[in-house]
Amino acid sequence: MPDTFRLDLPVLLPEIPDARDACVARLTDALAATEGVERAHVVPAENDTPAQVCIHYDPDVVALPRIRRIAERAGARITGRYGHVLWETDGLAHQRRARTVGERLKQQPGVVEAQANATGPIRIEFDRTVTDEGALRRALGGLGVTVAPGDPVEQAARPDIDDHGDDAGHDHAPGEKHDHAEGDAHGGGAHDHAHGGIFGERTEVIFAVLSGVCVALGWALGALTEIAESVPFALFLGAYLFGGWFTVREAWDSIRAGRFEIDFLMLVAAAGAAALGEWFEGALLLFLFSIGHALEGYAMGRARKAIEALAELAPETATVRRNGSEHEVPVEELAVGDTVIVKTNERLPADGFVVKGTSAINQAPVTGESVPVDKRPVDNREAALTDPQALDAEHRVFAGTINGSGALEVVVTKTSAESTLARVVQMVTEAETERSPTQRFTDRFERVFVPAVLALVVLLLFAWVVVDETFAQSFYRAMAVLVAASPCALAIATPSAVLSGVARAGRGGVLVKGGGPLENLGELTAIAFDKTGTLTEGKPRVTDVVPADGATEEDLLRTAVAVERLSDHPLAKAVVRHGEAQGVSSAEAHDLQSLTGRGIRAELDGEPVFIGKDDLFVEIEGPALPDAVRQTVERLETDGRTTMIVRRGDRYLGVLGLMDTPREAAKETIQRLRELGIERMVMISGDNQRVAEAVARAVGLDEARGDLMPDDKVETIKALSREAKVAMVGDGVNDAPAMANATVGIAMGAAGSDVALETADVALMADDLRHLPFAVGLSRKTRGIIRQNLWMSLGMVAFLVPATIFGLGIGPAVALHEGSTLIVVFNALRLLAYNDRTATDTPTAP
Repeated sequence: MPDTFRLDLPVLLPEIPDARDACVARLTDALAATEGVERAHVVPAENDTPAQVCIHYDPDVVALPRIRRIAERAGARITGRYGHVLWETDGLAHQRRARTVGERLKQQPGVVEAQANATGPIRIEFDRTVTDEGALRRALGGLGVTVAPGDPVEQAARPDIDDHGDDAGHDHAPGEKHDHAEGDAHGGGAHDHAHGGIFGERTEVIFAVLSGVCVALGWALGALTEIAESVPFALFLGAYLFGGWFTVREAWDSIRAGRFEIDFLMLVAAAGAAALGEWFEGALLLFLFSIGHALEGYAMGRARKAIEALAELAPETATVRRNGSEHEVPVEELAVGDTVIVKTNERLPADGFVVKGTSAINQAPVTGESVPVDKRPVDNREAALTDPQALDAEHRVFAGTINGSGALEVVVTKTSAESTLARVVQMVTEAETERSPTQRFTDRFERVFVPAVLALVVLLLFAWVVVDETFAQSFYRAMAVLVAASPCALAIATPSAVLSGVARAGRGGVLVKGGGPLENLGELTAIAFDKTGTLTEGKPRVTDVVPADGATEEDLLRTAVAVERLSDHPLAKAVVRHGEAQGVSSAEAHDLQSLTGRGIRAELDGEPVFIGKDDLFVEIEGPALPDAVRQTVERLETDGRTTMIVRRGDRYLGVLGLMDTPREAAKETIQRLRELGIERMVMISGDNQRVAEAVARAVGLDEARGDLMPDDKVETIKALSREAKVAMVGDGVNDAPAMANATVGIAMGAAGSDVALETADVALMADDLRHLPFAVGLSRKTRGIIRQNLWMSLGMVAFLVPATIFGLGIGPAVALHEGSTLIVVFNALRLLAYNDRTATDTPTAP
């Protein structure tokens, strides 16, 4: 693995030994399954030193924030020693500049990772014991980069605090909205090129125009008038000054970072032209290069605005009822438990649930759903507040969505910084800083290609030795080749397409966490689906109550409801709902134990109660499963029912049969995926094989694998991954281990679910399978655009190098060179208009 980096992260593990051991196992397994991690192991705590997770990983493939989230999902916490900032900045005009700034930041003491992107924020991971945010800002200032107004500054390093969440010590709160008022470099569409200078963020654009004016005037006066030669010469010098001002600074910074970038090559070519007395050629080169940068920045700014628009969906203020009166307050001041008033056609200010009023809400800005979703009040406000994520979709609302014709009162369940919209914005901006596999390849290619170009140019300087021409002619040809071979378009080919793809996905209710998942999603040939809640509605209902051994239906239901009331499993909730609907009164059970993959055990009136599959009763002590009960189970499973056997003490009370209806969109989705080129689709389920096969037949899948324990699901995904690139689609909770081992993990219904948002590589915000073909189609289109861009950029170099060797001048070469760069960028922007026309209700957002 290239450029593997070792990092020792202090982690806080659970205090209970068993939990600590399980946490360590989960942590190392999850990290080992993560692409980019070569090895991970935990060094036990000693004395006052906390345990450390030692990770050998490639920071270009997996970023530290993702490792942090993996650790916390496993039950550990990263201590506050390592800080994480995500800053919006001004001064990153283009991708080459961003890459140079990132390399220079990595050279700062205490910086663990630094990734900059011309179209997004700067992400820096750093050791608080060595540096702090103030020092990082000063380092950026020295590089001509400023942090956008609105980002708070941490006063000093805080090595003694624990990181109690993913964003503790996070200098940019998740989803934080910046002030885009006048003067902010982001505002008013001014982000197209923000180097800063005497004309503010438009300085480089103005300098490029002034360079062009000087070139045009110098040429016109010299060619069309009898004016003294000193006047055109002075104008060409002015063109050099304005056209090369920022290029010189960037070339110097890239050299200090140990890289020879395109800026350096252009300066050498311009200097060579001047040395030959070809001042017009050199001035034209610098003008075209600088104006190309300006137009590139403008085009990429369009893509970035699509991302920024997400953060601006939520309103700035909210009407809140406190102490019997209504007040208008900034959304940042809303607290969990506040009641906000939402009028008709207003955007919702926060995540929460409805307590008064009915309405239809347009959730397209967050989930991509094309049809407004009906909302109604919860029955019990206090009960809903204790577990808001368990509420049905008809009660829950999200910040940034648009209310319909009915006024609502909503109880806030998340602060503005932790809302679903805020989390999406944070993850999208982090995704912008992560490089895709193709981008990493082009970066490695450039490291070899640029020195090779310099070597070729040196050889061409001596062409006069073997060719009948002057040194000046050889020198000019070498400078033209230098311009022609500069991989300008190559540097922006992949980032521009990835940014546009991620932005379009986000607008359609699909969260894609970076270029890696986006590209991998486009290469899939196999998809594995979880059954419950993915291919089925996830709302099972009891269809059969079959008592045994002289028990009555009331005995069976009373016992089952008492025990299942302690569980939050969807099947348990279905049993409780059915029992309540039948008016069954239940006693209180206690001491619930989960028997993973088999069932549950609890105590009821001093007797043990077991509820689960038939396999469970082979493993536990007590009487064997009666033939009559076994036959009942087989009959129900043949009919596609999920079965639950109930035993109290040594007495079998009977069997419950449940059915979960396949989703209406499942069959249509499977067909669309086949049309997109997915060759193999498999359902993996913990349910019995007969039920799994019945559901698979109903939706049109190739095969079904039932009776799988969680570990079996992981092994199944690993086996499929060895044969093809495979995605795992689930709810992001119980399916997390399988998702981690798939090429791409895809979570359904991620809106409002913190676990699903954190777990998956790709999150479908709506609980709608029809968004899956949209995501796959978009990723395939993105891969196509990336390939087109690579062929365009490399093809132009392949054409220009021999053309300049055989006499093409510097002026035409740089015009074609910069033109190809702009074509590549605008080609990538086509993704912003991607529309899956053959899909029903294509998810879009205003």
